[in-house]
Amino acid sequence: MTLLTALASAVVLLTAPTAQAGGTVTAFYNHAYGVLDKPTADAIENSAYLREFANFEVRTTTGGGQTWKGRYLKGRETYLELFAAGDLPGQDAAEGSAGLAISTDRQGGYPKIVAGLRRAGVEPFEYQQTRDFGDGVPIPWFDAVFAETTYDAFGGWAMEYLPSYLADPRSKTEPAQYDGDVSRERYLPDLYRERLMRDITLIRFGVTAKDLDATVPLLRAGGFKLRTLPTGIIAQSDFTTIRLDRVERADAGLKQVQFRLNHPTPRHVEQIGNSTLTVGPGPRAEWNFH
Repeated sequence: MTLLTALASAVVLLTAPTAQAGGTVTAFYNHAYGVLDKPTADAIENSAYLREFANFEVRTTTGGGQTWKGRYLKGRETYLELFAAGDLPGQDAAEGSAGLAISTDRQGGYPKIVAGLRRAGVEPFEYQQTRDFGDGVPIPWFDAVFAETTYDAFGGWAMEYLPSYLADPRSKTEPAQYDGDVSRERYLPDLYRERLMRDITLIRFGVTAKDLDATVPLLRAGGFKLRTLPTGIIAQSDFTTIRLDRVERADAGLKQVQFRLNHPTPRHVEQIGNSTLTVGPGPRAEWNFH
């Protein structure tokens, strides 16, 4: 999913460099996207190495009246979606645009996030995304909530997959493992087992002050632990760290992704357009976007 409606409002400004715990953990990092320069996006799309490194897919999706072509790296519970400048409509077409989704793993977490936003004095914008499997009939896919509806270049949303979607054979998802299972692991295929990439452990963006301030209440409502830095914030839920650094719009965008791997591997450096993927040594990898 891309940033269908997005976020920005100076709701909460963090200044003290102390850890601040959110509430009970309700949501976790689901996926993020970044809009890259076209040479880098094209190099990613045509990279033979990425097809060895990850469960990699180039797919065109139709949902909510929009169609988008994404380049996906999918792990066990988390994934990354990459676009070329010009792939998306409106202001999201610009290089440096980006977005972040957090999601619940058990049905019923979504209303708690909405309630948490309201307690923080934020009036949430709710949206139900649909997906068209090619027959022209959109079906409900997931519920989403945004803290704001305007943004500079980055926004976040919380989401919860719908049981009816996960039960649809066309979704190719796994059977439920427990009552209310709407988890990321159920949604994503198990092809990661045949590749190196297992999951995303850190994702880092440059964001404007306006977009940072709008994202903080959403992360808090999702139960993330927040820590402030001189340049922005670090948010933590389970095994994925989200880092947002305050920058000017010209410097905004996806900066770094770190991965845990299925097994240790020797060091390998792969230059992919204007980005560098360093894999190993050991069970980790780091991808820097220049």
